[in-house]
Order: sequence, then structure tokens, then C-alpha cells
Amino acid sequence: MNLSCIIIDDEPDAIDLVELLIGQSTTWTVKAKCYDALEALAFLKTNPVDFIFLDINMPKLSGMELASLLPHQTKIVFTTAYSEYAVESYAFQTIDYLLKPITLKRFLASVQKIEHYFSKYEPEQLLNPEQSQEFFFVKSGKTLRKIVLKEIQYFEGEKDYVRLVKGEEQLLIYRRLKDIEEQLKLPFIRVHNSYIVNYEQLSKMEDNHIYIADKRIPVSEKFRERFMEVINKNKF
Repeated sequence: MNLSCIIIDDEPDAIDLVELLIGQSTTWTVKAKCYDALEALAFLKTNPVDFIFLDINMPKLSGMELASLLPHQTKIVFTTAYSEYAVESYAFQTIDYLLKPITLKRFLASVQKIEHYFSKYEPEQLLNPEQSQEFFFVKSGKTLRKIVLKEIQYFEGEKDYVRLVKGEEQLLIYRRLKDIEEQLKLPFIRVHNSYIVNYEQLSKMEDNHIYIADKRIPVSEKFRERFMEVINKNKF
């Protein structure tokens, strides 16, 4: 896949390693090598790229500070020796988080992830205006109920059944959460082993939890990346 990128790091050896790995395992074009954040910021103003490799611990301006100054749509692969920034990194359009020292095996895994992102990810699928007009029927006990999708706040898995919540109303559905997930499209998204939420009903996100009405729902590490991709596409 022909992708373009730049490498931003204050350590020349680190830049050389990433450039070497790119040359050995991809057909990507490295448009620039920047040794500080200000240099990178100036370059990116007039030179668009598909994504950037970005170190976090840099003088003058850290990678996180630079990321906050870049256009929202900028795709980022963080490269850092510090694991504690991993969660914070997904406030941006983060494709991957590479911990130093970067091995060839880990870099090859990242290549697959990056190319999969650009080949499969279709932003236009995030918003489907017809979705809010759809409905389906749910069997709850002996009753068959018509449910409008846009009114659903979330699904909660509870052992052998799923709880459907819409406002003050709750219905028990005797199916697995995984089966329900396979039938749903955005704006419904899995955020936890026990929860599928309608992100259009979300009121706020705080400390790895989201809030829908007065319900506090955890966002687990397993589902956080995909969830943040969706949220970031709709963030000012």
C-alpha cells in the first residue's frame, strides 16, 4: 500500500530505526524526518501526509502537546518508551502505540494494523441518516414489541439474557449480547463485554467511563480504540 508519513523524534537513532523498518517492510514514502515538534508543525502546514510517527517525550513541545495543535483528522502512530500515555493517546486519531525499543516483530504487526486501517476504515459509514428511521421487533416474555432503534440508549448483557434500555423502559431479551451486536450498525458500538451503547445518546465521557442519562458505563481496553475512532470523527 502506498502511504505517506513523517517521523517526528528528537533522537536521531530512533528516527533512523523507524525509517529503516519502513524501508524493509513497506512501500510507504517518508516525506520528512523532523527532530522537534515545531519543525514538524511547520512542515505539516504545507505538506499533507497520511499519518505521522510521533515521539511523546521531546523538548520544547511534547508529542501530546503537538498532537493537540494538529488538525483533528491527523492520524498518529505514537512511538515512546512510556506506556502510561497509552490511554491519553486515544483522545487523538491514534492508529497505534509503539513502545520503544521497537522490535521488527512489533513493527510488522503495526504495519498490518496501519494498512488495515486505511484499507477498511470508511468514515462515511459513521453517520447513516437512515439509521434513525429503522426499527425492529423484540420478543420479551409473551409480548412482541416494536422498538425504534434511535430511542435505545444501551444494551446490557446479563448472563443468559440482554437488558434493552430506552429511557424509563427496560426489556429483557433472551439472546446473547454477541448475537445482538452482529445485527447492529453505528451508532451502536460495543464498549465493554457487558455493554453495547448508542453513542448518539452519550452525554459525556470521563475517566474511561461514558454517561448515558444517569447511567455510568465503563469503556474497556479491549473496545476503547474502535470507540475512540468513532467519537473522534464527530468531535470539534
